[in-house]
Amino acid sequence: MIHSMTGFGKASLQLPTKKITVEIKSLNSKGLDLNTRMPSVFREMELGLRNQISQRLERGKVDFSLYVEVTGEETSSKINVPIVNGYMNQMKAVLPNADETELLKMAVRMPDALKTERDEIDANEWKQIQSVIDEALENIANFRKDEGASLEKEFQLRIANIEKLMNEAVSYDAERVETVKTRLRTALDELKVNVDENRFEQELIFYLEKYDITEEKVRLGNHLNYFLETLNGTEANGRKLGFITQEMGREINTMGSKSNHTEMQKLVVMMKDELEKIKEQVLNVL
Repeated sequence: MIHSMTGFGKASLQLPTKKITVEIKSLNSKGLDLNTRMPSVFREMELGLRNQISQRLERGKVDFSLYVEVTGEETSSKINVPIVNGYMNQMKAVLPNADETELLKMAVRMPDALKTERDEIDANEWKQIQSVIDEALENIANFRKDEGASLEKEFQLRIANIEKLMNEAVSYDAERVETVKTRLRTALDELKVNVDENRFEQELIFYLEKYDITEEKVRLGNHLNYFLETLNGTEANGRKLGFITQEMGREINTMGSKSNHTEMQKLVVMMKDELEKIKEQVLNVL
C-alpha cells in the first residue's frame, strides 16, 4: 500500500508542573526537509530527534514543534536576594526616610536583581517526552496511510480510464487504414496516371507501417500494469511511480503523433489529461 507525504500528527502529556505538546506536519518534497521548533533546553537532543523522525517519515517537508506550557509553580528566574538587599541598603543611605516597599520596587529593576538558572534535562522526563513524540509520529503515519489509500483509489480509476481510452483508440485502426488507402487512391486518380498495383500496395504497406501503433499499445499496456503492481508494493515507491508515468507519457505522445485520425487524436488528448492528473498526485506519494 502506498503512503502520502501529506499528514498531521499531534500528542500531548501532562507532567506535574508542565504540559508537553508535540505537533508534526508534513507536505510533499523530493527528500526529507525537516524544520524543528522547541525550547532551547532541548536543543542538545536535536540530533537524536532528527534521526528518530527521519526513520519514521523518510521523505517530505516536515515541521516538528515541541511546546512546553508551565502549569505549576516552576520558573527558571529567581530573585538574587543578596544583590537586591545590597541595592536597598545603598538607597537607604541616600534616602533614609524612603518607604521600604518603594525601595524594593526600585531594587528589583536594577541589573542582576534576577538570576536565571539554566534548566537541565531530566532523563526520566525526556524519556516521557520521547514517548509523546513516538505517539505523534504514529498518528502522522496513520494519517499518511489513510491519505495513501485515497490516492490509490484515484490512481486505479485514472489507470482504468487510460486503458479504456487506449482500447477505444485502437478500435479506430482499421477505419484509419481504409481512410489512408482511399485518400491515396483518390489522389492518384486525380492525377490520371497509371500505376503498378503491386508497387502501390508495397508503398502503401510501407507508409502504413510508419503509422502503426501496435508497439505503443503493447508498451503502454505494460506500463499501466507495472504501475498497478508498484502501487501494491511494500516499500516507499513514489519515485518509481513517477518514472513509470514518464514512460507512459512517451508512449501516449507517440500514439498521438502517429494517429493521423481525428477521433484517435481526441482520445489521445483525453489520455494525456488523465495522465497529468496522475502525475500531480504522484508528487504526494512517499
